Amino acid sequence: MPNPHVPSTLLARHGEALDFFGERVHAVRPDQWDAPTPCTDWSVRDLVNHLTGEQLWVVPLVRERRTLAEIGDAFEGDVLGDDPVAVWDRAAVESREAFLDKGALDRTVHLSSGPSQATAYCAQMIADLVVHAWDLSRAIGADERLPPELVTFTVREVSPYADSLAGSGLFAPRVEVPDDADEQTKLLAMVGREA
Repeated sequence: MPNPHVPSTLLARHGEALDFFGERVHAVRPDQWDAPTPCTDWSVRDLVNHLTGEQLWVVPLVRERRTLAEIGDAFEGDVLGDDPVAVWDRAAVESREAFLDKGALDRTVHLSSGPSQATAYCAQMIADLVVHAWDLSRAIGADERLPPELVTFTVREVSPYADSLAGSGLFAPRVEVPDDADEQTKLLAMVGREA
C-alpha cells in the first residue's frame, strides 16, 4: 500500500482536493450564498469563507514561516468581499503554489495545536477540503459523490482521531452505519454526517 504522505502523492491529493472544492464554489448560484449547509451554524458563504481563509493561511505559515502571533487576525471575519469566487480562486492558487515550493513539505509550521510537520498540515487541509466539499455539494444540490482517491486518503487521515472529533465541539457525533457501507458513507459517518 503506497504511503499517502509521500510528497508527490500528498501534493497530488492536495491539488485534486482544491480543484474539487473549487468546482463546487463555481457552481454556487447567486441565490444560494445564504443557503444552509450540513454545518448547522454555517451558510454556504460561511463555509466557503472558512475554506478560503484556511487557504490564505498557507502562504504565511509555509512559505514565509511565520508564527500565529506574527500573522495575528489577518484572516479573521469575512475574507470573501464582493467576489467570493474570485477570492477563493486566488487563495487556492496561492495555497497550491506554497505547498509546491521546493522543500516546503520538509518544513515545520506553527499551528494553533503547536509545531507540526508541513506534511501533516497539508494532509489536514486535504481532509478538510474533502469533507467540506461534500457539505457544499449537499447545500447547493450538486453531485455528492466524492473522488474515490480523495475519500481513501481522507479515511486514512481522519481514522486515527475520528473518535475525538465530536468532543472538539466542531463535529457532530459519529453516525452509525452498516459494516458493508461504502467508503464514502463510512467517511461521512466518521465526521458526523449522514449520507
